[in-house]
Amino acid sequence: MEAHILSKIKRKLGIKDLDIHITIDEDNIVYLEGEVNTWQEVIEIGILVGKKRKVKNVVNNLLPKGVEIKKRDRTPLLEEGKEIGVIQEVDVLIIGGGIIGCGIARELSKYDLKICLVEKEEDVAEGTSKANNGMIHPGNSAHPFTQKAKLNVKGNAMYSKWAEELNFPFKRTGSLIISYNKKEKRFLNLLYLVGKLNRVPNMKRISGKEAMKLETNIKEEPILALWTPTTAYVDGYGVTIALAENAADNGVDFMLGTEVVDILIENGKVMGVVTNKGIIKSRYIINSAGVYADDIAEMAGDKFYTIHPRKGGILIFDKDKYGVSRSVGIVKMESKNKQSKGGGPQSTIEGNSLWGPSAMEVMDKEDISFSKEDLEYSLSVGSKVNPNIKKEDIISYFSGLRAADYKEDFIIEKSRKVKGFIHVAGIQSPGLTAAPAIAERVVNFVKEEEKRIKKELKENTNYNSLRKAPIVFRNLSREMQDEIIKKNPSYGNIICRCETITEGEIVDAVHGSIPCTTVDGVKRRTRATMGRCQGSFCGPKIVSILARELNRDVTEITKNGQNSFIIRKKAREINKAGGVKIENNS
Repeated sequence: MEAHILSKIKRKLGIKDLDIHITIDEDNIVYLEGEVNTWQEVIEIGILVGKKRKVKNVVNNLLPKGVEIKKRDRTPLLEEGKEIGVIQEVDVLIIGGGIIGCGIARELSKYDLKICLVEKEEDVAEGTSKANNGMIHPGNSAHPFTQKAKLNVKGNAMYSKWAEELNFPFKRTGSLIISYNKKEKRFLNLLYLVGKLNRVPNMKRISGKEAMKLETNIKEEPILALWTPTTAYVDGYGVTIALAENAADNGVDFMLGTEVVDILIENGKVMGVVTNKGIIKSRYIINSAGVYADDIAEMAGDKFYTIHPRKGGILIFDKDKYGVSRSVGIVKMESKNKQSKGGGPQSTIEGNSLWGPSAMEVMDKEDISFSKEDLEYSLSVGSKVNPNIKKEDIISYFSGLRAADYKEDFIIEKSRKVKGFIHVAGIQSPGLTAAPAIAERVVNFVKEEEKRIKKELKENTNYNSLRKAPIVFRNLSREMQDEIIKKNPSYGNIICRCETITEGEIVDAVHGSIPCTTVDGVKRRTRATMGRCQGSFCGPKIVSILARELNRDVTEITKNGQNSFIIRKKAREINKAGGVKIENNS
């Protein structure tokens, strides 16, 4: 089989000077070692091998010639954690505070379990969950009969209940895919067939005229369109925060700024983890660490997949520049990335036009740079439908990483090697959509294991599925605003003028169920700094409020944790050190 795979790589990809060593274990995991010419070849080889039906997954250790990836030395953190010793014992430990980890935490909180979620960043939703287009996909782009396809459609349907219980903004607007020539029409019909196989509800093909009635901002009449009314929109970070807050209110312990540096195994069973803050003992470990899921799996001695980060860039436009009211995808065969759904223009839940995302393979799991290629791609997929919106109308741009594996499917399964260890990896698009269904499946794994050891999960009698909606001052009537200001004058102090965000809302965010300690945390909870000026006016005020409410010095406040300090020194300190002289002319 090894020789057959090598022959296929040479034949299909035409790569010369291959220096590859291939091994396959008893579980049909393919291990690739050696050197190739470029990073793109590394990716193409991994995907080609992963497509082989009998291959369970691929551990791809190929590197471009002359390139060395140095692994971060976690030894100091490991020694520090072991020296601190055991800090708590739990039933279930969840690694990763994205939408998947927080969704699982909330679902598990329905039961009488001691649960802890650890996240290496200073807030939840700091990874992929904060940097996506917020689309709840209908399911006509997922490959039939995969976990992606099954959990996409199921998760989509479950979102209505999530939104109702957790009070996050949710709009089920439907989406269109449009075609302008015969080639595009054939591909659109293929998407229709895929949707039928995946059992996407209420999907139908419509004429170009019908499409233009549904979406008046389409400027050129298509020859055929695909209408999927189940498509919806959320803010990915907003859903994640809502899940985390409800889980915390139901007893889940959230340890932020806590990095897992080792997994403790005894006799083939998980015993806990070592973190930078000490040891946490646990009977179950759920690995939902996003782009770092393969590193966590390696710590547990069960790495059978490689996560290769796929970067996507997105453009955000001023609210005054009206675009399409729902996602409008254009079948654009010639420029579409092989691993991308194509991207397109849409409107965010708050009304900003959003174009993208692009798709680019990168080596670095921390690379969220935004390139010229990202800009050009996102502009190209949006401009055909929205010709009146120009490049100069962009107010922000960002990139996020998809945690792709080489089978291009979700990995949701109990470890075959380590009892109590559960893999929830490779959760790229449509992971946001599938999150409710993924959480449900993972909890069923825990139930199965408890039954196996003659235990039954008891319900948490204090569980409350409802999350109280935060005050959103800008959306209230003038009468309600006046009433709130009478009770708490801080709601009368507008901090962010672009988005009409008040001091009261920011203070609420700081003292929420998941305490907010960073400027970006305030941004995701309230939208402060998300307007046209991007924090130019309100940024300093937010830093001041955070310092006051957290009883910290302003020099200790960060953008997003770790060393992202905003104010390095106070002016008076610079003056004392012999720097700039400050004159008081008052």
